[in-house]
Amino acid sequence: MDGPIRTTEQSVSIYDPTRAYDGYTLFAPHYGRDVWLIDMKGQVAHHWKMTHLPGGDGRLLPNGNLLRLNKTMKEPLLFFGSVSGELVEIDWDGNVVWKYEDSYMHHDFYRMENGNTMINRHVLIPEEIAAKVKGGLPGTELESGMWSNGFQEITPEGEVVWEWIGYEHMDPEIDVPCPLCPRTIWGYVNGLFVLPEGDIIASFRHLNTIAIIDKRTGAIKWRWGAPYELGHQHNPTVLPNGNILVFDNGYHRRTSGEIAMIDYSRVIEVNPKTSEIEWEYKNENVQKFYSGICSSTQRLPNGNTLICESAKGRIFEVTADKEIVWEFLSPFYCQWEGMGLTNLIFKAHRYGCEYEGLRKKELDPDRFEWLLREKGKPVTEEAEKKDIKEKARSRLKRLGY
Repeated sequence: MDGPIRTTEQSVSIYDPTRAYDGYTLFAPHYGRDVWLIDMKGQVAHHWKMTHLPGGDGRLLPNGNLLRLNKTMKEPLLFFGSVSGELVEIDWDGNVVWKYEDSYMHHDFYRMENGNTMINRHVLIPEEIAAKVKGGLPGTELESGMWSNGFQEITPEGEVVWEWIGYEHMDPEIDVPCPLCPRTIWGYVNGLFVLPEGDIIASFRHLNTIAIIDKRTGAIKWRWGAPYELGHQHNPTVLPNGNILVFDNGYHRRTSGEIAMIDYSRVIEVNPKTSEIEWEYKNENVQKFYSGICSSTQRLPNGNTLICESAKGRIFEVTADKEIVWEFLSPFYCQWEGMGLTNLIFKAHRYGCEYEGLRKKELDPDRFEWLLREKGKPVTEEAEKKDIKEKARSRLKRLGY
């Protein structure tokens, strides 16, 4: 095979098995409850039927369990978007084996090598500090005040053993919010990554900044992105070479002090020692690759990069030379107020066939089949059961029974 081929598989439009990184991709519809694991052909290999909407990310752990943020719909700051009231660990069969509750968690978490978990949460700022914050849309403060971000490291028993409170270490003169964003949150962390030595990399969406936080002192010891490099980015991760990979959404992108005429997204690899971009992916036709919200990126073991273009429900893999070798479009659409009919997904993660969490797991796509539904038509439990029975009868008939 000389290059990627167009396929007729379910929702996979491009697949080059000689150059794509073989494995399974985890994702979840942002306005649906379930979590899906698909193979390279887009076939369902496993499915977790959840009871709550996602409150942020979900990841597969080395023990084969799913760790996921749940939105309980009781969170005090529900209107902020990706908020959650509980972080749950679910086994392969869908049973809850661990839960941590905090109504102010949001967006992201990180399970650490010592078994503890770093959580991301909203923290209310004292009035005297909030008054010093510059930028943002004037007059958009909440009656409750201005909020900031905090991290807590929690043990498996739920004990908080370390805490970082953003407003205690941020600088009003440097950390200035985007002029088009509301003054409800100072910082708004939408992604975090814990380094082996304990320092934390965080994405401050409204500041157009990724930063490294010294865990020992709490000080922000490196900032990058503002004012013109990043536009409300997501999902910073550290690569083996020490560089940082990040999805630059490009929302409210600024150029030389002006708001850009056209927003566009890109994925970049930046060297924190030099603050130079060493690799970049974007579409030559910038409007063809753009997601103003959510999204993620992951450097794969073979050097390729997995990209989740959330707003389009699109997950694709590119080589170091920026050629697409795998592409998947989520078939899970939902009607959602303010979004219309959408197949939005928050993030995507690829796990190699050798991943410890997938060993000895049943990954047979023949256990699942796609069911077509009439767009916009509600599906009742009774109709779903009837449909399943009709499918079963049809299958038995084809087998000669």
